Amino acid sequence: MVYIFLDESGDLGFKDASSKWFIFTIAIVQDKRVLEREVKKVWRTLRKKHSRLNELHASNEKDVTRSRLLSRLGALDQLKVQSIVLNKEKVYVDLKNQKNILYNYTANILLDRLHSKGVVPPGDHIELYIDRKDTKKSLRQNFLNYLASSMESRKVKNFKIELHTSHENKSLQAVDFISWAIFRKYEHGDFEFYDLIKSKIIDERLLFP
Repeated sequence: MVYIFLDESGDLGFKDASSKWFIFTIAIVQDKRVLEREVKKVWRTLRKKHSRLNELHASNEKDVTRSRLLSRLGALDQLKVQSIVLNKEKVYVDLKNQKNILYNYTANILLDRLHSKGVVPPGDHIELYIDRKDTKKSLRQNFLNYLASSMESRKVKNFKIELHTSHENKSLQAVDFISWAIFRKYEHGDFEFYDLIKSKIIDERLLFP
């Protein structure tokens, strides 16, 4: 059994205020609860502040909390991370107006890399958990349909997709921190947090370099 948690950082807008980069990140583990346990350990140190929300978001936390969680995640032997980094400045003009195609294209590259790297042994059961935040409902549903079809075309039979909020699935909070750290590297040239997790990154593919 392989558990995969997917999150995204940045946006697919092309306005002046939009991000320069868009990133898909997946965290791959064999123990469904291992990421959740690390989030809970860090969360307990902040219980008074987060007692009502019961949720951590990398963009909202202090550096000490970011460092603490990323350091714990970076020490997990079983954790593997793959990321697809989209350079939006190099995206073809026709794709800029077809966000669903661009979104799915980026995800498809990630799936290809997942299989080409041999991270998931043939025949293994895969459970994929996706954070439902930010992306428009229609885009997300199109994405879910695309993933299911893509896995079917790859003859992956033991495959299950679940759409959760990060509030109900703390493992998604963990991949939020990982994706945020990778995003900071590209968007702001900040390697401080990336360096805490880079040993777990087995594949970091840049699209349209």
